[in-house]
Amino acid sequence: MTQQVAHPMVKLQRKVRSLVDSNILKPSDSIWKIAFLYGDDWSHWKQELLDFGFAMQDPVSEILLVEAWDEDEE
Repeated sequence: MTQQVAHPMVKLQRKVRSLVDSNILKPSDSIWKIAFLYGDDWSHWKQELLDFGFAMQDPVSEILLVEAWDEDEE
């Protein structure tokens, strides 16, 4: 039996969704606001988001719209 491991970006997406659901972040907030919540880990997540084509000025809602974080698909 193989267990699928969630892509790290799926975990970030779940965290962001939780923050939006808790009204800590608004869907219209810029992605860079997540930096305040991740502190020292932010540089890693920022690079991941940039690699997936996000800009730090994009709204948080853009992260929530992603259906699959597959790096092999174009």
